[in-house]
Amino acid sequence: MSTSSASGVDVLSTPVPVLSFSPVVLSVPGRPVDLEVRVSVPATGTGLPVILLSHGHGPSNNLSSLNGYAPLANFWAAHGFVVIQPTHLTSRTLSHLVADAPGAPDFWRSRAEDMTHVLDRLDVIEHTVPQLEGRIDHTKVTLVGHSLGGFTAALLLGAGLKDPDTGKVVHLAEPRIKAGVLLAAPGRGGDVLNGPMAEQWPIIGAVDFSTMTAPALVVAGDKDDPRHFTDMGPDWHADPYTLAPAPKTLLTLFDAEHGLGGIAGYDAAETTDESPERVAALARLTAAYLHTQLHPGATTWQDACESLTTGPNSAGHVEHK
Repeated sequence: MSTSSASGVDVLSTPVPVLSFSPVVLSVPGRPVDLEVRVSVPATGTGLPVILLSHGHGPSNNLSSLNGYAPLANFWAAHGFVVIQPTHLTSRTLSHLVADAPGAPDFWRSRAEDMTHVLDRLDVIEHTVPQLEGRIDHTKVTLVGHSLGGFTAALLLGAGLKDPDTGKVVHLAEPRIKAGVLLAAPGRGGDVLNGPMAEQWPIIGAVDFSTMTAPALVVAGDKDDPRHFTDMGPDWHADPYTLAPAPKTLLTLFDAEHGLGGIAGYDAAETTDESPERVAALARLTAAYLHTQLHPGATTWQDACESLTTGPNSAGHVEHK
């Protein structure tokens, strides 16, 4: 498969070894605990772009933290990205420390602000992680979020949110983020938000995607049934594509449920649709999409789609607007 690009970088080439360093501890005034992040870096290369990775919630005790999503983080780092994973205050690893903190239990504002703090301290992170200093391209920052992390990604990419405490619309867009990927993200609110979890997490239905103007790839599994939030079915997870303005791309993964094949961790028992092949395809497609967004004119995304979303063994279907 040809994946040549305008930048001369081939993100789908032979992987290189990965260096992973954690925790990098950032003190944030007013945050009930320090912000801890994991940084995964290719062993070689300079001018490296960044992926900020926002974890979901989920049933595991530890995967909703800087220790999760290794199948994606390791692939992206092995193919030329610096992957930075914060532990948000929603993490089960912190529940005993922050249960009564302001913003609990959803910490919607804090989750988005974590990414802004990371970007504000990117030079500190670069200096702290061994063999990283001088290798990051600070102008090439992207974002990926899964599930509740997709909700966080939507806010950072421009979506508005009606603050349930004040009734005012809040915008937390981060202009330093050039493009993003929303993996199995929540959809619209209103009358469709009628499942048993809707009352516990009303913030999910407060998002307005009409102002999410940044380029984004929305990934939805065609078997991802969100009946705990809505009876819309899997189409609900396509809302960030359907309801947001262009430029947007929708990747519908065939036979994928909410875990998208097992992205939250290697061999995680709660993965309901385990498929290493699906995870591998998703890792390649997301890397290719972000690479092309950062390097206009690159054919990386087009080549990956031709390889992985066409033919009888296609991983999914792609549409654009």
